[in-house]
Amino acid sequence: MPTELLDSFKSFARALHAYAWWQIAIELLLIGLVVYWVVRFLRGTRGARMLRGIVFLLVAGYLIVRLLAAQFKLERVAFLYERFLLFAGFAIIVAFQQELRRALMRLGETIPVFGPRSRQLDQEIEALVEAAVFCSRRKIGALVAIEREVGLGGIAESGTRVDAELSAALLDTIFFPNTELHDLGVIVSQGRVAYAAVQFPLAESGDLEKELGSRHRAAVGLSQESDAVVLVVSEETGDVSIAERGQLIRKLTPDGLRALLHELLGRGGDRSFRQAA
Repeated sequence: MPTELLDSFKSFARALHAYAWWQIAIELLLIGLVVYWVVRFLRGTRGARMLRGIVFLLVAGYLIVRLLAAQFKLERVAFLYERFLLFAGFAIIVAFQQELRRALMRLGETIPVFGPRSRQLDQEIEALVEAAVFCSRRKIGALVAIEREVGLGGIAESGTRVDAELSAALLDTIFFPNTELHDLGVIVSQGRVAYAAVQFPLAESGDLEKELGSRHRAAVGLSQESDAVVLVVSEETGDVSIAERGQLIRKLTPDGLRALLHELLGRGGDRSFRQAA
């Protein structure tokens, strides 16, 4: 069997020599870029872990089936497995349709012909700052996750779909005490309030200071599992904080919050937020 396996690799190498080296290099580069883009897009989500596991099993199964087919002449099994891979590809598309839809939307936004988002982003940040100031002055608890590269569709399923344009008035209404959706968190995606009353994953209690409650644990927990920027307002003190990449930046002023959001959302905002915080 080792000899036949070596012969198979030699046959594969001879087949590669039939093509120009630059054609092979371009094909491998394109495949690598697609794989890198997909993994980078799903990095940090539950979907990414699931997708990696599925792809690993499919690729390992394909290699095993091809080797066994070559060794024991199981051409029918190899034929059926190739058809199975085709159906599995369709199943993956269906299972990750929300993530793929978000990816296509982001792709469109990166093309200049579709127009810059800087003005829209300024309006979104102003809405977030205004809502944070409203909640802070009245000591109303608030928790808002602003989606970036990593989709939050996996955790959003536990909440209530809103799909409304982002505004300070809407956030104030959602978080106002005793309203139907005031508990838990809000997800902002593509400039819209996508979901409300969403349960965010909680960080371990040892990761935060003891006086911080469940809202701050939820903010840090989500920022550990994704690249979202999470805005949190304390119900006890009215302090405004931002969680990002597992780090919590506390006691932000309105100007500090505005500058920090510009910085974290990638539009070259003022870097003086550390002094303003």
